[in-house]
Amino acid sequence: MIILLKKYIMKPFYIVFTFLALTFIYSCSSKDSNDDVSIDSLELSSISTFSANQELQSVTVTSNVSWVVSVDADWITTTPSNGTDNGIFGIYVEANPTENSREGIVTVSGSGISRTMTVIQAGGEAQNNELDPNKAPSENFDLSTWKLNTPENNGSGFSKTISVAEINAGYENSNYFYTGNDGGMVFKCPVAGFTTSANTSYTRVELREMLRGTNTSISTQGVNGNNWVFGSAPASDINAAAAYDGEMNATLAVNHVTTTGSNSHVGRVIIGQIHANNDEPIRLYYRKLPNNSLGSIYFAHEPTDGNGDEQWHEMIGSRSNSASNPTDGIALDEIFSYNIKVVGDILTVTIIREGKDDVVNTVNMVNSGFNVGGQYMYFKAGLYQANNTGNDNDYVQATFYALEKSHTTN
Repeated sequence: MIILLKKYIMKPFYIVFTFLALTFIYSCSSKDSNDDVSIDSLELSSISTFSANQELQSVTVTSNVSWVVSVDADWITTTPSNGTDNGIFGIYVEANPTENSREGIVTVSGSGISRTMTVIQAGGEAQNNELDPNKAPSENFDLSTWKLNTPENNGSGFSKTISVAEINAGYENSNYFYTGNDGGMVFKCPVAGFTTSANTSYTRVELREMLRGTNTSISTQGVNGNNWVFGSAPASDINAAAAYDGEMNATLAVNHVTTTGSNSHVGRVIIGQIHANNDEPIRLYYRKLPNNSLGSIYFAHEPTDGNGDEQWHEMIGSRSNSASNPTDGIALDEIFSYNIKVVGDILTVTIIREGKDDVVNTVNMVNSGFNVGGQYMYFKAGLYQANNTGNDNDYVQATFYALEKSHTTN
């Protein structure tokens, strides 16, 4: 075409045409060059299926934008939660407590781009220690550091104690402490019976923590190898005690509560404690009034003498003697769990129910008098009767399906 123009068109017109053509070509070339300017990108490396245990995997981010990480499951944690351009973040999963696998979604977003990845965690292996209704409680549960108080007469007018050695030799009592048809550990405590000392008028079928195990050369009481102390206690006490700080987990169902007695006592029972020398950092109560179908959960925190009044903390429903039926209460035979944990001066109590949000209450005990020298602690679990006004044959009963505890040791 240009040859034809050269031949038939005058030279000035040819020069103008050539200039315009070159301009057009340069313009197109410049536009193409601008189109090659950096395009936002965000890509993620892959991950493999997580085991049922706690595990951490790393994800590589290839990007030229700022990005933010989010998750949709409370058992998944990511760190860091944001970054710019290329980077790495970790995905951490908690141990899976069930036999079923589970999934969650991790999303990385930035500059209008969103990438998702599915986190799959395997289920745990079937447990070999399933509860066996044909075994004694000590064969289904680790009772190696527990003794048992019963409402039977020890011969001197007080409660009979079943030692650590005895309870772990297959002890059962069909009236108070035995394995249920579902393999659970059954505690049954009547209103009438013998008490542990002259200082109490309430019966109990209750386990008392004994960190010494069967080593009876260590005294039951005191800051020694049988008991634990707060992590905020003096260093000398921490060194002398069997351990410091503690956590107890229990899964249970309350099967029966008293239906007779005064309106201030009826229907209430203590299902877990931390006991100190003379006071209780926590007494955890379940209470169902006769006209209610659901029960409440609350606890008492009792400081040492001179450090304030006893404190009451309602967690589910009310502890009132005339409480209405708690809308979110716990029915008899309904399985739930509690966690009692002490770290330093901080007490945390958690109630766990399947399909519902955990209920958590925290108490700062720094001024309660338990962090001074000479104060020792031990867990208690089972039933401490909180009604001494009912009919003699009235009773409380609970079945425990799990009971574990742990401490920090020196």
